[in-house]
Amino acid sequence: MQYQDQHLTVFESALYRTTTTVVSTPKFNLLVDPNWLPGEIKTIKKHLDASGDKPLVLLFTHGDYDHILGYKAFKPHLVIASQAFIDSPDIEKRLQQIQTFDDEYYIKRDYPITYPVVDIPVRKDAQELVLGDCHITFYQAPGHTPDGVFTIVEPYGYFIAGDYLSNVEFPFVNDSSQAYLNTLRKVDTILNQHRIERMIPGHGDLAHNTPEIQRRMLESVAYVEELRESIAGQKSFDLKKWISRYDFPIGLTKCHLENEVLVKKEMLK
Repeated sequence: MQYQDQHLTVFESALYRTTTTVVSTPKFNLLVDPNWLPGEIKTIKKHLDASGDKPLVLLFTHGDYDHILGYKAFKPHLVIASQAFIDSPDIEKRLQQIQTFDDEYYIKRDYPITYPVVDIPVRKDAQELVLGDCHITFYQAPGHTPDGVFTIVEPYGYFIAGDYLSNVEFPFVNDSSQAYLNTLRKVDTILNQHRIERMIPGHGDLAHNTPEIQRRMLESVAYVEELRESIAGQKSFDLKKWISRYDFPIGLTKCHLENEVLVKKEMLK
């Protein structure tokens, strides 16, 4: 468990510092991206069981396999994700990635692996949903993947960011660098229009104040813009400067090289 207060519990996996978020309200529990390992998922289930027999709402911030593999361990009353999540052309690929991971590490799960069935699709920015005493606002967040969603839970002031605004990795651009920048620009809008108390990234530590959220946003913008400028101008990218900011250089070096390949293809179109 990384963090807990009256309404918010954030679990952190041993793998990639991946977070699972639980928002406990008087009327329901909101569960976000349950992951990774079977023992970790059982811990999350025990926590939910201890909170009482309340309806469970399951939210997926995007469809990467590490964020959806806990789906069938739970029995949600509602499932929320983006329309792009529903329409993804990569459904079979994502399911195969789960199977490959489990096979490689001899992992057995006591639930089937299937792609989430969505009850409430997010189709536009500022889409709203009222559940119990909560007012939930969604913003489309493509760039990392095409199907990302930002979620604001009020009155608690929680900003659930998915695989953006991390303090342990620079942006992983698996969709589009331009879309990524456009998504980051929405952060200022969110901070201006909502009272944010906690920001929960998909990997790494919570941010507990607006200046920290803004710092992460500006750092992400700088990385993506420097990457685009280096490719457009056929200049070298100062990877050493960026890698030195984080704790896991080998994995990040690999991800940066993948970013370069994708952005080169994007800018040649």
